[in-house]
Amino acid sequence: MKTGWTLDRDVQVVLPDGSTHSLTDYLVPSALLMLAALLLISSIFLPYWSLTLKAPQYPKGLKVSVYVNHLDGDVREVDALNHYLGMPPLDEGGRLERSMSMVAIVALGLLLVAGVFVHNQWAAILALPVVAFPLIFLADLGLILYRYGHSIDPKSALGGAIQPFTPPLFGEGKIGQFGSVARPELGLGLAFAAVIVVLMGLWYHRAAYKPLVDARKRVRNLAAVQQVA
Repeated sequence: MKTGWTLDRDVQVVLPDGSTHSLTDYLVPSALLMLAALLLISSIFLPYWSLTLKAPQYPKGLKVSVYVNHLDGDVREVDALNHYLGMPPLDEGGRLERSMSMVAIVALGLLLVAGVFVHNQWAAILALPVVAFPLIFLADLGLILYRYGHSIDPKSALGGAIQPFTPPLFGEGKIGQFGSVARPELGLGLAFAAVIVVLMGLWYHRAAYKPLVDARKRVRNLAAVQQVA
């Protein structure tokens, strides 16, 4: 007795030139693009990046977690320390990006869903912003960190004691008397996982739909030749 999976694989799609393709060939890229959209939208609810500051007076450390739309953790304590350096509150960095992030990520997810219904190379164009998104996030975060480390007011209480610095994007660093550990978090991992799934989906998408596009071209070319004849 055949299983449902076997039956699906036996279903053939007839192309315009009379050749056939398995229905599964078209279902796989659609499922992968939908999965990528789900991964990306799910990342909204998880932190993308965190920075932990350690010093003798803070044995448990101070940790700030960065989500796409807000900051969490010991933000108030870190802001109090930054005040003595004349640095702006953490919330000021990336405020515009956070205000747009929810709508932007949902829009990226919808682009992937739209790619399910696009049967040519435009599916890759629609997916391109999703592929670029986590890299843009990291580039923007790196710029924010640079600006913060170079916003020390030399006239502030402790501003003259610390040289301008750039906190590490990943790994360990040193900020005055504080040791720092920066690491990616699960939200960023989901965003990169979405990229991998998208690339897989586009590979299967091309394998499925390029024969369809080619078949249509052959039919048009044949019709043109017959008209001339």
